[in-house]
Amino acid sequence: MSNLWRKLTRPSAKWSVLALLGIGCLIGLAVIILPHAGIKITSTTEFCVSCHSMQPVYKEYKQSVHFKNASGVRAECHDCHIPPDVPGMLWRKLEASNDLYQNFIAHSIDTPEKFEAKRGELAEREWKRMKDNNSASCRSCHNYDAMDHTKQHPEAAKQMSIAAKDNQTCIDCHKGIAHQLPDMSSGFRKQFEELRHGADANSDGDTLFTLDMKPIYAAKGDKEPAGSLLPASEVTVLKRDGDWLEVQIVGWTESTGRQRVLSLLPGKRIFVSSIRDEVQKHAKTLEKTTVESTGVEWSKMQTTAWVQKGDLVNDIKPIWSYTEALYNGTCNQCHGAPEKAHFDANGWIGTLNGMIGFTSLDKREERTLLKYLQMNASDTGGAEQKH
Repeated sequence: MSNLWRKLTRPSAKWSVLALLGIGCLIGLAVIILPHAGIKITSTTEFCVSCHSMQPVYKEYKQSVHFKNASGVRAECHDCHIPPDVPGMLWRKLEASNDLYQNFIAHSIDTPEKFEAKRGELAEREWKRMKDNNSASCRSCHNYDAMDHTKQHPEAAKQMSIAAKDNQTCIDCHKGIAHQLPDMSSGFRKQFEELRHGADANSDGDTLFTLDMKPIYAAKGDKEPAGSLLPASEVTVLKRDGDWLEVQIVGWTESTGRQRVLSLLPGKRIFVSSIRDEVQKHAKTLEKTTVESTGVEWSKMQTTAWVQKGDLVNDIKPIWSYTEALYNGTCNQCHGAPEKAHFDANGWIGTLNGMIGFTSLDKREERTLLKYLQMNASDTGGAEQKH
């Protein structure tokens, strides 16, 4: 070690001290400048979209408000996808090496078609990263304290005020602001098909729950239904006869109304079943109660009907698990969907009706989702754990 130290500290016989100092300065400058230049070049939008597979998302970005707007302030790729802090930036650069690997070696995203197939996975990764760092890249330009809500659209001002009060992170509400949203429906629809496929093997209990709208009949073998069961509704099996089941249906209805629609709880439009004809005529009143907030009297009714086998399971939890995936894959995809307890059970009806036109949900999915939200509403408090 002593010999090595002497060699390192002894003046060179070949190079002057000035030359060595100059070489050291050049090396120091290279160490400083080259990485900085590399980071700067690889952070440009031109570099980001140089891969052929990035062209579709580049076109989407050019149609967004981040590319062209009234103020002329443009957010480039690095402004959104690279955190402003040095540790975050360096870590993001390391993560980006995987993108290069996937594009040039694994060839998993090297064409627009392959990229589209993985769009959902890539989007989920970006949303998680932004959520984990509290949307640091967004906040480098946007600040709650600097916002003038009087210059915003009234609804935007209302939502931004709530977000500022709770210090919500930007990505909760602004997914899809610069790029096309991925289709997240394949996951929850596959989950439902698996649930439906296993229904026959899981319908042997005395208490069953509906997966879909199911017609009910006054007598076994009837052709004309006498009402229907709504998705995620509970029935009690009284008798089994081949492909037919006699079931007991219980629900609440306004005492002074037509009593054709049964709800799960008094005063809350969480629909269980519609009944008519003989099924309605044979309904019995079990009890009555007056809803304090409205002064309206409700009656708890019980009736029997026949249903055919299929789309019935003996546990409600897989239905709620599926609907949670449906909620996250639809309502929570493009904006920050309200917390499920943000509205009461009846309030969710109008809220969901106002948004359903922006989705591709069918009637079964819509009704199942509504019941899920109602069962987690502010005035039911997770009542799905009891039903």
